[in-house]
Amino acid sequence: MQTAWVRRVLVVEDQPAMRALLCDMLAHRGFEATGVADAAGAVDAFSRTDPDVLLTDIDLGSRPSGVELAVMLTGLAPHLAVVFLSSFPGAATGGPAGAVFLSKLDVTSADVVVRALETALADSSPDAVSPSPRASPLAVLTRQQVEILALVARGWTNAQIAADRGTGVRAVERAVSRMFERLGLASDPSTNARVRASALYMAEFGSVS
Repeated sequence: MQTAWVRRVLVVEDQPAMRALLCDMLAHRGFEATGVADAAGAVDAFSRTDPDVLLTDIDLGSRPSGVELAVMLTGLAPHLAVVFLSSFPGAATGGPAGAVFLSKLDVTSADVVVRALETALADSSPDAVSPSPRASPLAVLTRQQVEILALVARGWTNAQIAADRGTGVRAVERAVSRMFERLGLASDPSTNARVRASALYMAEFGSVS
């Protein structure tokens, strides 16, 4: 049974009360939110949670700033959507293309935050940009997702992948579901997404043993 894709948000905010408020808002709207206080915590959480969108304050009280963090993380994962949170609009200068700015003064309800996230996610969707004909179909995946896909292509079950990566089966199910979503394989129930994803991997990297 295929698990529904739950969008993950990495919330970076140095003020504990604001961070807790944002995470609570998003959890109640069906997002999976992880909150951290600074860029160092964000880098660690990014590698563990594979977020779909980064919601970050710009002034984190120390370097790197939120803008520098966003540039670094989108360099690792170009698909990552970005929402900047600040009281000063000009502070977002130099951020990645397509980033959305949200004023802290406007955060009066969950609707405001969710609209900003949805806008950023729409702008970062693979369907929002016409890809080069030579672009790899796996370019929309993160390094972590490609590693999981390699194991899927070897015919491993979710339980085997979980044991190999030292995580739970449920976490692997979510990761595989998000991977299928990004590859555009989750919407057609008449086909086997694992087989099609494996075929894409082998077309890119050759047969696996």
